[in-house]
Amino acid sequence: MSDQSAIDRLRAVPVPPQKLFIAGQWSEAASGGALDVISPIDGAKLTTLAEGEAADIDRAVAAARRSFDAGVWSRAAPAERKRVLLRIAELIGKHALELAVLGVRDNGTEISMALKAEPGSAAGTFRYYGEAIDKVYGEIAPTAENVLGLIHREPVGVVGVIVPWNFPLMIGAWKIAPALAAGNSVVLKPAEVASLSLLRLAELCAEAGLPDGVLNVVTGRGAVVGEALGLHNDVDVLAFTGSGMVGRKLLEYSARSNLKRVYLELGGKSPNIVFADAPDLDQAAKVSAFGIFRNSGQVCVAGSRLLVERSIHKAFAAKVAEIAASMKVGDPLDLSSQAGAVSSADQLAKDLRYAEAAAAEGAELLTGGRRVLEETGGYYMAPTVFDNVSSSMALANEEVFGPVLGIIPFDDEADAVRIANSTVYGLASAVWTSNLSKAHRMVRAVKAGVVHVNTYGGADITVPLGGHRQSGNGHDKSLHALDKYTDLKTAWIQL
Repeated sequence: MSDQSAIDRLRAVPVPPQKLFIAGQWSEAASGGALDVISPIDGAKLTTLAEGEAADIDRAVAAARRSFDAGVWSRAAPAERKRVLLRIAELIGKHALELAVLGVRDNGTEISMALKAEPGSAAGTFRYYGEAIDKVYGEIAPTAENVLGLIHREPVGVVGVIVPWNFPLMIGAWKIAPALAAGNSVVLKPAEVASLSLLRLAELCAEAGLPDGVLNVVTGRGAVVGEALGLHNDVDVLAFTGSGMVGRKLLEYSARSNLKRVYLELGGKSPNIVFADAPDLDQAAKVSAFGIFRNSGQVCVAGSRLLVERSIHKAFAAKVAEIAASMKVGDPLDLSSQAGAVSSADQLAKDLRYAEAAAAEGAELLTGGRRVLEETGGYYMAPTVFDNVSSSMALANEEVFGPVLGIIPFDDEADAVRIANSTVYGLASAVWTSNLSKAHRMVRAVKAGVVHVNTYGGADITVPLGGHRQSGNGHDKSLHALDKYTDLKTAWIQL
């Protein structure tokens, strides 16, 4: 773990106005416009971003297409792509503290989590796909002896990537690294409230030897830059993590343009199910609390619905509320803080509205529900726990994306499954039980892309992450992610 003095030194480093990264060069936006970057730590202006527009997306896509068609990366030997990706991983590791602090100043994640979840994860992701790509084989079909059937795996071309503000470096790496490993060129659109670490990543990729035009970064408003990327006729695949509303727009843009493939990870309302026979209820309570309140609840897989068997419901809810109330919310660049800032003033206002609505609908507030540390100028909210939430309430159905937990009692296994599957989402979940048969039944019955058993979180790069139902399609992480960024081509050869 890094020491506090090193973090404080990096906190004081001025961040210069940021530009676009296109064809290996830094440039102003075509309009000359800029967006203010407001730090959620204190509400003060940190720097500015170039405000890209459709013309900038056109330039970036053209650069990506030129690099792809030239073959400087797309036709490079897998061993050469591996060398560059491993060098990128090495540079991320070398600059890990710098990247983590920069990201925290931008989006407010507590530094103790950011170090592992952002540069730590990103470096591991680039390393994983770098090591994997020269071990991915084509296939020979089981044909008649007078025919040779070959199945080739080829890069798709130009990949558009749009990532959210909660873990920009980690989620960006989940998409960028496999796309690059497969030989594609990429145009990246970061969230306007969390672009800084990804702009720095582009610089490190260039330093590692990634050819010009293979990775391009265009910052700006989602309604302008994101739309232009979604509508562009020369983008072959679009990979997105974010809200369902935006995901629907991207599908519409695909239909209106070139029918590009669109892969969506759209969040969830994940059930965390605790049975009375959980192996360690104290541990379950602690993990459940941190499973929603880390990064102020701004985690796609956050366990925002806590389902508790009725026989232990009251005692368990009180234990979780006690842990929540004791968590230290504070300066995200202080290593002792257990929860940092909410990402923006707008997000904080949204979180508080959900808390007010839950109370109005009859949920019982056990702790939190208010803004804290307002005197700092930053955006902080106390970890909030509501008990006796019903499946009909907004808090049980809509993704808050903040530090707000709803506790729902259940009667038996069938009731738990019914409540768990009562939303339109299906991203993550958890089951706590000592009964192995019950655990396996729940894994099959709960509609989610990930089912944790006797834990919450921690699934690494070796396993896929993808949503069921309205949580999206396609997968990040693992070798399955390569499927999004490759095309299969059959060669049928008469001998």
